Amino acid sequence: MEDTYYEFGTPADRWDRAQLFFEAKEYLTAARILGGLVHEVPEQIAPRLLLARSYYHSARLTKAEAELREVLERSPVEDYARLMLGRTLERQGRHAEAAPHLRMAHAMTGDLGPGLPAPEQQNQG
Repeated sequence: MEDTYYEFGTPADRWDRAQLFFEAKEYLTAARILGGLVHEVPEQIAPRLLLARSYYHSARLTKAEAELREVLERSPVEDYARLMLGRTLERQGRHAEAAPHLRMAHAMTGDLGPGLPAPEQQNQG
């Protein structure tokens, strides 16, 4: 495929194309398309998050980490990015760095982790 294929169409066209490649587990191709989108519209979270996921699934963990940190810089309440950052750090063997991100993600979603009841279950009894 030529570079022009990835650059063809509107940002919406490229977003749709990237999602199709991601769903087909063509993570490197999805990342290639998304990289251009992220460069073009850096303020949008969704393309950057899908780019991070593409990097994660293609074992490009350093790049995934960088994108996830950028997502969290722009939107600190993005719980899925927090969870993914924790998982990315874990996958790199950086468990101590991962732990606070995973705890925060669980707290943000109301899932306090294995063995701990959610806040609404603590008052039932």
